[in-house]
Amino acid sequence: MASNNVYATNQSRVLDLVKTHGSYRCDTQSEQRAAIRLNERGLIRRDKKDGFLWHDPDAAAETAPTGEGGEGGPGAPETGAARLPAPVDATEVVIPRYDASDLLATVERARKLLDDGDVIAARMLASAAYDQAKVASQWGERFKAAEKLVGKARQLQGDALLIETRAKIRISREWDAAHAAGLVSKGGRPKPVSGGNGLTAEDVGLSRKEIFEARKLAAAEEQAPGIVERAIHARLAVGLEPSRANLRAAVGTSSATKEERGNNLYETPIEGMHTLIALEQFSSMVLDPSCGRGASSRPLEDAGYTVSLADLADYGTADRFGEVQRVEDFLTSEALPERPDIVTNPPYGALLNRFVAHALKVHRPRKMALLLNLNFLCGFDDDDRNFVMDENPPARVWVFRRRLPMMHRDGWDGPEAQSRMNTAWFVWEEDEAGGYGSSTIIRRVDWKDYLPAEQAEAAE
Repeated sequence: MASNNVYATNQSRVLDLVKTHGSYRCDTQSEQRAAIRLNERGLIRRDKKDGFLWHDPDAAAETAPTGEGGEGGPGAPETGAARLPAPVDATEVVIPRYDASDLLATVERARKLLDDGDVIAARMLASAAYDQAKVASQWGERFKAAEKLVGKARQLQGDALLIETRAKIRISREWDAAHAAGLVSKGGRPKPVSGGNGLTAEDVGLSRKEIFEARKLAAAEEQAPGIVERAIHARLAVGLEPSRANLRAAVGTSSATKEERGNNLYETPIEGMHTLIALEQFSSMVLDPSCGRGASSRPLEDAGYTVSLADLADYGTADRFGEVQRVEDFLTSEALPERPDIVTNPPYGALLNRFVAHALKVHRPRKMALLLNLNFLCGFDDDDRNFVMDENPPARVWVFRRRLPMMHRDGWDGPEAQSRMNTAWFVWEEDEAGGYGSSTIIRRVDWKDYLPAEQAEAAE
């Protein structure tokens, strides 16, 4: 506990110094690590020329003159430090200071900017207010602040999120209109607009990824007017944080349509295969009944296993000997005489329970490893799920404590997103009695610990 308190103390002290003085130089390794963590949360920003100097992003946005100490000096105006977390002493927890009226004023300014049609400024101000309210509510929860204070911060976070989302939707519509008119710059030369440089994503204050997400939010609003506001209010009504990630999930912009999913192929991340191969050993012959384009089978072959390939769709995937995959429905397949082990990333969705049950009932592999959503541990209203988890439970579940990189659907060429799915390798293993045992060992692992040396260096 002492090390955790010191870790929190370093972050809080650096944050307080930056917020108080406008900037602060981190000369020690521990301070620099703390600053990097604060930067990841958007609370401070690194100087463009000096990697050890950190600035207050709020102070940078202020236009008021600096005080006697020059830029960021002791005479500079306060820029919101009073509403941010106070330093945390290693022996005493201090509830963060927080000025709700100041944040409320920021939200209202963003709302007025949106009403006045200044959508870019409204989006930027609402985004800053959202981040501040989010930090306030999280610290309030962490340090057992009054429920009323946490609720107020969440309400302001929800208000800011609604304004930010509405601004993004309007920006995306204006972007699409400009694109249709040929006013969007595609980069390079010549410029697409006569006598000008053309509109860029930077001009509208959003990345292309954010424009893509905003376009999907706009489509959801057109299909069901008010869905964004209802989703935010639904979170607040049950005392939950109204976050951007939950909004995307609630509105449905996180998921592809059935038509977009096609064959439901989401290739296994190589990081997941490195981890499995390091933790488990299989028989020389392995069956991959959902081989896709070989994301699971190739690493297995590189590790010395012979892999039998099959899939419902014909991807033309071949093994290292040139043998092309079989095209078959695993749900109607018969057991192979060799009884190979099974390693695969099965298709998720309505048929998943039947898929796993068929593997255990018909193929009865000596060992089987499936990459599944961690939610597969739950559920009781499906006989197949009960069969594979209660009557024939997995021997081990390797839970990724750090989420695997996003598994984008086959053919996806849009912006890459971060995964919000918690996954695990579920491993069934036949016991001496010919069954699959009666208990499960659950272990947490970090896929970064199993990267090859060259990839580990690149990930640093």
